[in-house]
Amino acid sequence: MILALIEELRPKQWTKNLLLFAGVLFSQQMGEPGLALRAALGFVTFSLLSGTVYLLNDLKDVEADRLHPRKRRRPIAAGRLPATVAAAALVPLLALAAVLSVRLGAPFTAVAAIYLVMNLAYSMGLRDRVLLDVFVIALGFVLRAIAGVELLRPVSPGTEISPWLLVCTFFGALFLALAKRRRELTNAGDGAGQRRAVLAHYTPALLDGLVLVSAAASIMGYALYTIWPETVRKFGTGDLLYTVPFVTYGIFRYLYLVRSSEVSEDPSQLLLTDRPLAACVLLCLAAVGFILYRGG
Repeated sequence: MILALIEELRPKQWTKNLLLFAGVLFSQQMGEPGLALRAALGFVTFSLLSGTVYLLNDLKDVEADRLHPRKRRRPIAAGRLPATVAAAALVPLLALAAVLSVRLGAPFTAVAAIYLVMNLAYSMGLRDRVLLDVFVIALGFVLRAIAGVELLRPVSPGTEISPWLLVCTFFGALFLALAKRRRELTNAGDGAGQRRAVLAHYTPALLDGLVLVSAAASIMGYALYTIWPETVRKFGTGDLLYTVPFVTYGIFRYLYLVRSSEVSEDPSQLLLTDRPLAACVLLCLAAVGFILYRGG
């Protein structure tokens, strides 16, 4: 039953919370054990919060999930995790997340609370509102990035939020969310509205256009960030420009997978299963790490 509960928290989705390390990475403080530990605690906190939301969603949608070809295998829908046990787990999960949040400081706690409330609002109705659904998903990633900086402030007051970090995060996450909707629309066929209500308001042409716009904004936003005078001054180099091809390939590869093959609708699953995409992400992180820390 414990394994079923852990599965219900969807640990594969926790890769999204690695964004909590962006603050310590781009502030060139990854080598500080205390700060890296705070980022790790932030990662755990957001994983608990997102897991709690997944748990609430599956309790709320259990009957609909049992009719879904993929979701019916989830522990609650499949009967491997009793609903009473899942509901009882909500309180300790939220309590642990609250304790960790308080330890990381009031600003981090405020961001975590906003993240939780926004995701609850998404589950309670915003997920069925056309365009608002993908904007909420993108803003969730932005809040992760902000939280990754806020958790550093109590012990590293000089750490600042780069507006470029927020811009790149927003458009990158918006691209992923729109591409996910495009894949869901294709997979659902004529029954799109029954599988996910908001899909009834999207068309392939609309999503294709929005995906291309967000992809272009993501690439251009990151490219401009690498050559922006403040970025070059902060890091003492303009070599981040050489990581733009990694970002471009990653976006193109994901777009190819979404449009040209019957792949998972889940970006996290793609990252874990598609070797070229995973290799691109790892190489990009290695290149960024080398450029930012080679003088340390």
